[in-house]
Amino acid sequence: MELEGKVLVVKRITVTYTGMTIADEDATKVQRVLALHADGCPVARSLEGAIDITTQLA
Repeated sequence: MELEGKVLVVKRITVTYTGMTIADEDATKVQRVLALHADGCPVARSLEGAIDITTQLA
């Protein structure tokens, strides 16, 4: 969040996936899937260009 004038504005969102056990040999595949997640998410598509959305594994 950033302050613009007297208003807090959302500039970026980080989506963190938790509770998943991923084998080392699958880590690359999982990262590719996470990178594609926003393309299929209606909310992410609606916010595209206005808010930076990143994904990560916890």
